[in-house]
Amino acid sequence: MLNRIDLRAEASSPEAVGRELLPRAELDVEAALEKVRPICEDVRHRGTAALIDYARRFDGVSLTRTRVPAEALRRALDELDPAVRAALEESIRRARLVHRAQRREDHTVRVVPGGTVTERWVPVERVGLYVPGGQAVYPSSVVMNVVPAQEAGVGSLAVTSPPQRTPGVEWSDGLPHPTILAACALLGVDEVHAAGGAQAIAMFAYGTEECRPAKLVTGPGNVYVAAAKRLLKGVIGIDAEAGPTEIAILADASADPALVAADLISQAEHDELAAAVLVTPSEVLVEAVDAELAHQVAAAKHHERITAALTGRQSCAVLVADLDQGLAVVDAYAAEHLEIHTERAAEVAARVTNAGAVFVGPHAPVSLGDYCAGSNHVLPTGGCACHSSGLSVQSFLRGIHVVEYDRQALAEVAAEVVTLAEAEDLPAHGSAVKARFEWKVPPRQ
Repeated sequence: MLNRIDLRAEASSPEAVGRELLPRAELDVEAALEKVRPICEDVRHRGTAALIDYARRFDGVSLTRTRVPAEALRRALDELDPAVRAALEESIRRARLVHRAQRREDHTVRVVPGGTVTERWVPVERVGLYVPGGQAVYPSSVVMNVVPAQEAGVGSLAVTSPPQRTPGVEWSDGLPHPTILAACALLGVDEVHAAGGAQAIAMFAYGTEECRPAKLVTGPGNVYVAAAKRLLKGVIGIDAEAGPTEIAILADASADPALVAADLISQAEHDELAAAVLVTPSEVLVEAVDAELAHQVAAAKHHERITAALTGRQSCAVLVADLDQGLAVVDAYAAEHLEIHTERAAEVAARVTNAGAVFVGPHAPVSLGDYCAGSNHVLPTGGCACHSSGLSVQSFLRGIHVVEYDRQALAEVAAEVVTLAEAEDLPAHGSAVKARFEWKVPPRQ
């Protein structure tokens, strides 16, 4: 089922492997920019009225407002399946344990007597959190966005998710999915909006009659959400331009093919552009995984979507000469999710340098991270893991340097400041220091 790429004759360094050898799904954000530009401008000028029009056009629902009534949030939580509520509560508990430990403390460095630099960590004032809709319902994404924002101390946060029709739940028509609303209520979020796509990002960037502008927007979405983030970056801060989900598995002959196949399928289930990549020196394992895929995919609920993803150009089995070359390949690929199914898996995982998250051994599947590991599942895609991190408490904090020097401490370094200012042909910089000493820089002691 998987396409095959044989790299056994290639050199093993990441430079020799090259990212281009492992194809990814085509996601043309640039083309989408021209489609989202007029939408974002419309929201900028017409606010809520534009959002209501786009809900009718794109989502097929009639709204009179975007903000979800408090009663709908309470009702969604009251009617939530008790088993789902318990699972969400456990997911929240574990996420809080991990994210609370990420909070940085202010730190002061005494550079010289009388001269200090303090780094203060200040939360973003207001954030907008995007929770996708589409082919699945993602209450887990509510948890992954809200918990780190809350643990960072963000004072004002709003969640948005596409409005939709939920069969059998008439009271929720035109609102985000009831499970999304229930997750928000469970987390104490009282500002939720029924808006999706590029128009939702514009809502957070420019504000509307019902939604104050935010300073930062986070959360994954489709290509139009990614395009709106690119377009509005600078008007509003963004976390990343998320692309289709991806899983890479580095495995050797010791791996269980049934588990490898199940984990590839788990991410292929997201959408037809999802990437599933197996990297292994074992041709026997590739054959066994292919056999398992044929069996497991046929029994899967979303088998058509999964088949499209697994047979797409973005998914493949990569044969390598050994684990060293395999590590070079996965580092070059820089997957959103990377599983290690090898002997001494922890040692192999410790050598990985590029991945959004690494899952070690047969009992740490990506699905665990999606819901209840305590880690965050909003992760860099499209190879961005070589320079970017997943969502965390730090995503919602800003480091501010506070500089305090007394007269003597400034005097001791005044000559160096003036010298460097003149070297850069910025003499007024030096004059600002000289002015504090009656235009005379005291000699160094």
